[in-house]
Amino acid sequence: MSDLWGIRKSDWVGFYLKLLEAEFDVCYYDCCELGDVDTSEYCESVLHSQFVDGGIDAAVEKLLEKETDGVDVLAFSIGGTIAWKAALKGLKVTNFYAVSATRLRCESQKPVCVIKLFYGEKDKFKPTHDWFESMEIPFEVMLGEDHLMYAERSCSEIICNDILNARK
Repeated sequence: MSDLWGIRKSDWVGFYLKLLEAEFDVCYYDCCELGDVDTSEYCESVLHSQFVDGGIDAAVEKLLEKETDGVDVLAFSIGGTIAWKAALKGLKVTNFYAVSATRLRCESQKPVCVIKLFYGEKDKFKPTHDWFESMEIPFEVMLGEDHLMYAERSCSEIICNDILNARK
């Protein structure tokens, strides 16, 4: 699942596709499309407001309509929040991986599946260590990285290797 920018600004997703397509049947969702977000004013604050003001909920409902079988999830930023909420509402998730999904810090329930979260050390909105402990969720903090770490090839390799090694 894309980040807040959707498919329009996601050239970096190719890093993940190249590494994961051999092992997974990949379906990439544009969060803007799922959430009926108007991208005519394509700036972060406007997109973010639309997601918070109903776009997340709309995207959750559309995702639940589209995915009726079991899935593994790899989601980025707002996509992680959408997939998480969908899993809580019945999306059949086996393995859940989210990268820079900072809004998860507001969640108090977790989906019933294998979960691993990735954050950049410099991402000021990542959940606290106490949140991870209370939720009993495995996570990895990548040193020196910020919120957009997922757009870097080196981070995509680490994340994909983690996902692929978990399948063995």
